[in-house]
Amino acid sequence: MRRPAMHTIKLLALGWGIGCCAAFGVELANTANTPSTPQALDSYPAGYRHLLNNEYVPAQLDQEVFDNLWKTWEEPLKSKAEQATPEERRQMAFSRYGLTEAPGREGGIPLQYADNGKGGWVLNCFACHGGKVAGQVIMGAPNTHIALETLFQEIYSTKRLLKRRVPPTELGSLVVPLGKSNGTTNAIIFGVLLGAYRDRDLNVHPEYPTPKMVHHDHDAPAWWIMKRKTHLYADGFAAKGHRAMMQFMMVFSNGPEVFHKAENDYKEIFAWVESLEAPKYPFEVNQQLAGTGREIFNNNCAKCHGRYDDGSAFPQKIVSIDEVGTDRARLDSLTYEMRKGYEEGWFSNHGEKKGICDPQGYVAQPLNGIWASAPYLHNGSVPTLWHMFHSDQRPVVWKRTEDGYDSKRVGLEVAEMDDLPAEVTSAKEKRTYFDSRLFGKSTEGHTFPDALSEEEKTAVMEYLKTI
Repeated sequence: MRRPAMHTIKLLALGWGIGCCAAFGVELANTANTPSTPQALDSYPAGYRHLLNNEYVPAQLDQEVFDNLWKTWEEPLKSKAEQATPEERRQMAFSRYGLTEAPGREGGIPLQYADNGKGGWVLNCFACHGGKVAGQVIMGAPNTHIALETLFQEIYSTKRLLKRRVPPTELGSLVVPLGKSNGTTNAIIFGVLLGAYRDRDLNVHPEYPTPKMVHHDHDAPAWWIMKRKTHLYADGFAAKGHRAMMQFMMVFSNGPEVFHKAENDYKEIFAWVESLEAPKYPFEVNQQLAGTGREIFNNNCAKCHGRYDDGSAFPQKIVSIDEVGTDRARLDSLTYEMRKGYEEGWFSNHGEKKGICDPQGYVAQPLNGIWASAPYLHNGSVPTLWHMFHSDQRPVVWKRTEDGYDSKRVGLEVAEMDDLPAEVTSAKEKRTYFDSRLFGKSTEGHTFPDALSEEEKTAVMEYLKTI
């Protein structure tokens, strides 16, 4: 599918939105495939219900389109879907696109979409931040299954197949690549493009120039670390707050008054997410070994990542890019002027919330619930903690299983390889693999654990299961 010329980008971008925001979540058990009642969802906190019920951007999908997505699939999957029951096809679609059941709304619209009450499905924050780990739905876990580019392309193809009109507001994936590998997205650039035509009070200005965009993929952070932080994102440039969670609403049709009207909702969402805790490690832990690992961690790692045994504040330490040595595409994707413009605008209360406009590196993130936030590094390039502790063993290419979990190496269950299989030729197939040779996807850097002995590495990994 050919991408449009640059002169069309502005028109399309002004009408386009993606349901990605900086919210945070809580662990919930796997859910049965039975329709829920309104009363079931009513028992959940208001912040969660807002994300599942409210239309902050235009609806993109509906039941008819969802039910016909399989008709765009490649063989032999298409024939298998044709012979399947409606429920089997639903589960096949969930698996293909990285969708999950919505707690309190099981058997209905997936967690990653809000129900606008008029038959429309509205992509929400859980598209990136509502994943599953070891087969369990955990709101706030990075959605390491989400296949955003494949999903958007096939929604477009299905609407064409059904002879449905495809409005310009849904052509965003023709403008901006959504992700080169499933489980990661180009989310930062969504914000760059959508914000480029707004002034500091969120008024739309089509005459503003299209910004330079450094397209790169990013791993969604675990939402439960929000409560420990003062600033958001890999580089820590944005002060946290409820307004920071509303950036995805910057579609052309949403004027300033829409943001003002939705602000109380996001205050409740923010209050909800700030109260949530990291999920507990569900497998066996060697407590004696973990105790040894705690001492090693506190002596070697805590100065950057903070302590987890004494109630001390998170240090929010930015490590220079030269010292940490990880992929710098994310750091370079925002200029000083972009960060300063954000700080002076509505999302930062017109400068009341101070940002960091020249971070020069990445934040050493909180490690609460790290067992459930694989893959690691800001670009999601390292599949397990074991690979984090063995920098020379990080795979060039890897592919994860859907529900497997590697409790020995702590992280994703993956197949490792030096290259893509020869039979993998289509872009959709390639996105099911993580290829660290692509721009922005390097596994390099954070080699600090190399200084530890093998016994020390094992002990620290055991301790990390407990925090």
